[in-house]
Amino acid sequence: MRALRPGDPSFVGGHRLLGRLGAGGMGVVYLARSTGGALVALKVIRAGYAADPGFRARFRREAEAAGGLTGRWVVPVVAAEPDAREPWLTTAFVPGPSLTEAVTLHGPLPERTVRALGARMAEALTEVHASGLVHRDVKPGNILLALDGPRLIDFGIARSTGVTALTASDVVIGSPGYLSPEQARAQAGDVGPPSDVFSLGCVLAYAATGRRPFGTGTAAAVIFRTVHEEPDLDAVPWTLVPLLTGCLAKDPAARPTAREVRAALTTEPTQTTETERAGDRSGNRSGDWLPPALPRLIAERSSAVLAMPDPAFHPAHNPAPVTLVQPLERRPALSRRRLLTLGSAAGVVLTGGGLAAWAATRTAGGPGGATHSGPLPRYVIGLHADLSGPGRAIGRAQERGIRLAVADFNSRSRDGRAFDLALKVLDDAGRTKEAEEVAKRFIADPDVYAVIGPTVNAAAETVSRYEKALLPIVSVSSGDDQYSPTTTRAYFQLRADENTLSTPFIHYLTHVEKSRRTALVDDRAASRTSWQIVKDLTAIPPSDGTTTAHVVPADSEDFTPVATAVLASDAQAVVYAGSSPHRAARCARALDRAGFRGTRMAPEPVLQTAFLKEAGPAAEGWVITTTYVDPAELPAAAHFVKTYRKRFGVRTVERFAVEAYDALLFIAEGLHELGAVEPERGALVRRLRTTTHKGLAKTIEFDPTTTEFRWLNSLFLHRVSEGAPHFLGHYEKARKP
Repeated sequence: MRALRPGDPSFVGGHRLLGRLGAGGMGVVYLARSTGGALVALKVIRAGYAADPGFRARFRREAEAAGGLTGRWVVPVVAAEPDAREPWLTTAFVPGPSLTEAVTLHGPLPERTVRALGARMAEALTEVHASGLVHRDVKPGNILLALDGPRLIDFGIARSTGVTALTASDVVIGSPGYLSPEQARAQAGDVGPPSDVFSLGCVLAYAATGRRPFGTGTAAAVIFRTVHEEPDLDAVPWTLVPLLTGCLAKDPAARPTAREVRAALTTEPTQTTETERAGDRSGNRSGDWLPPALPRLIAERSSAVLAMPDPAFHPAHNPAPVTLVQPLERRPALSRRRLLTLGSAAGVVLTGGGLAAWAATRTAGGPGGATHSGPLPRYVIGLHADLSGPGRAIGRAQERGIRLAVADFNSRSRDGRAFDLALKVLDDAGRTKEAEEVAKRFIADPDVYAVIGPTVNAAAETVSRYEKALLPIVSVSSGDDQYSPTTTRAYFQLRADENTLSTPFIHYLTHVEKSRRTALVDDRAASRTSWQIVKDLTAIPPSDGTTTAHVVPADSEDFTPVATAVLASDAQAVVYAGSSPHRAARCARALDRAGFRGTRMAPEPVLQTAFLKEAGPAAEGWVITTTYVDPAELPAAAHFVKTYRKRFGVRTVERFAVEAYDALLFIAEGLHELGAVEPERGALVRRLRTTTHKGLAKTIEFDPTTTEFRWLNSLFLHRVSEGAPHFLGHYEKARKP
């Protein structure tokens, strides 16, 4: 529970609000006390929904239906007011943790617990479906664990079966990773009870393994896997695999019903012992369906809630401020960063939590207003890079850019900075095992406050290590979309991922070289990359015109039939939706031989030396979307380019060098904004989410609405001219040649 915010009401419908339990797309959930003294969870619907009369009608209908649910494993709706200015409803309050929290804190659940969980949730869904409702958001966060069993909560997006959806038909309702294929396709008319069964299968796989069966990442990536790929059930106990395979069938008709799921879990001979079955019939007195650590957690939560004072003595309109730093008398006597090695052999010992030593080293004109009495503290930033493997060119460029940034920062006047920076570089050679070792070494070094990298897409285990340590990791060149702000806290991807590259295509062909008829070369060798581009440009055709997709099989390199089809379609522009420079070159040559002279575009992976050499003259005029700039074309980067060339003896600044320069100064900005105390990694994680840095390549800025960095700032265009790429600038500023 978190404290109420200044704008939160004190009372809603006679209920006294005590704190915030959470917030989502629909509204805010509060812990409240009723007039009779009972604790309830009270959900207030956002005003944007309340302004829709259709939504109010659905809310009223579903609140009444949910109020009639009396099953043991369903948290009932005890009160609701659909006609309030901001509609609200209350349910009984369950002090136990969510399934998400339980698995995060204590790992996957044992099989007997998963079976008990599944049987009881299936029983809850059986009642929900019998009442004419579809829950539509069965996920670990909506399942609370109590001593006597789990509880299904949050019917805020449930929809009565047989009733036309009042939401737009192309809006996906649910949580990626747990929604069904029919939900993922936004096919509202197909979402029925089988959809909840699919979601329950995802939940049980997560409970048994600690990971989602369709992976993690952005919504687009998870939705693609949900619709097109098989679930990952490798770590699921073998006795559960047949049932979960059935629950996760793509065809809703092939899935078992909730009643059948319950029967399968309760009749399995290995499900429970006779003692466990007796405990279930008697109400599960001791919570023995749970692993040992969870009953203790539930008991602690229950005790804390019962010990809450009368709310009359704690006005909700004036909540106490939340203290993020421990009181001084409770802080350890010696900081874990005992010695800060400075530019010379001298050192400063931080005692009393580090505050006194920090204050003694502050500058007179800097933040905090201290004196020039000693050397500045030094904070180490790590570079996790591939310096000897396949990505060594980009890794080397990033190292160079970061070294320039460190030098520039440390050369600033002491009136304008409160600390020095140092760089620690570790090479993972582009290999997963080495990357995990590099992560462990950075995490174990208490002087490292943040890490830039890896050079290429990071393996899940590598990111997980940084996440668990709350060590900020800032990615410059990774375009991976398997991680998202909803699944990560310490991972900051500053580069737009591959799924965003469609935006410059649409803009360019709508506003620069307008195309009413656009041909899409669907290169199946590119798998999801091609699927995403074709999907986006089909859904939003450039210039409000038409698009036609022409497929090249993954096992074929013959682009001649596609080139012929493009001419037959009278296309004005072609977008190669692939990722291979070699195959893109073959496409370019085929189009050139066929006599196509319209606009030709491709995504960033194509823009390699191999494409330019193999395509030859056929590459001339191609426009490529990228996530990096050419700093030589940016007036603001003139000093950086001059210094870079001189220091490293090169004529061209390599890709992602200036982006790495910006990333280092972005981290420095976050450290500076932490104020006059010794920074901590967790505090820096939070601060970077609110830090804006105007870099040389782009402005690094967090968008609180999307909970992501503003990826539109990271999309640029290049045009091939005279055999070389030439930077056109940000995609919105590109002009016709």
